[in-house]
Amino acid sequence: MIEAEWWDYDSSEEMAQAVAGDIGFIIESALDARGEALIAVPGGKTPLPIYQELAKAKLNWKKVTIIPTDDRLVPLTDERSNIRAIAQAFLPTGARVFPITSDIADYKLAGNSANAKLSELKFPLDLAWLGVGSDGHTASIFPGPDLEEALDSPKGRHAIGVMPDPLPPEAPVARVTLTRSAILSARTVLITVTGAEKKELLEQAIEDGHSSKLPIGRVLAEAEQPIDIHWAA
Repeated sequence: MIEAEWWDYDSSEEMAQAVAGDIGFIIESALDARGEALIAVPGGKTPLPIYQELAKAKLNWKKVTIIPTDDRLVPLTDERSNIRAIAQAFLPTGARVFPITSDIADYKLAGNSANAKLSELKFPLDLAWLGVGSDGHTASIFPGPDLEEALDSPKGRHAIGVMPDPLPPEAPVARVTLTRSAILSARTVLITVTGAEKKELLEQAIEDGHSSKLPIGRVLAEAEQPIDIHWAA
């Protein structure tokens, strides 16, 4: 049974302040315990106001490394690039923003490159912050031919390349994503979602657990730690 704690908010602004406060505490705790922090953050629109609030926190940002949970195989200057938005928010704080993609056309090779890059960092993550798509994907663990590899990659395999099927119309490109094992090895797993439709989808995925047809359900079914879910209407 997935152990999930829900936090509900009246607005996205209220959620942004609360989640930024929680993440700031997670980072501060990691800095106190280990002198550094490693967090993975999602792309998309929902996290942007949280980025803005979090970037205001008075932390020793120079000791914080931020990676995307996933990214699209597009140039770093492309608006669809997750690392672009992360860099815009957090480079001014002095944090280390760490891209996981590279200029490699073959998505499988791009995944191997991302995994090699991530071997430079000290896993486990202090935080894996996830979003959820309307099709039930999380990070870039999508339905498609690479789903089982993303779910079943062994411990120590941090990233793979994936080709969603069907391709999302807003960004019909291959991606690189953290694996389920990399996500669930994190000291804290946190999810942010907005809207009634995604809340219902996520509740059903949690209820279905291992039998879920949705990637988010399959990911969370293996979680050994409690999951914090933040939702705004």
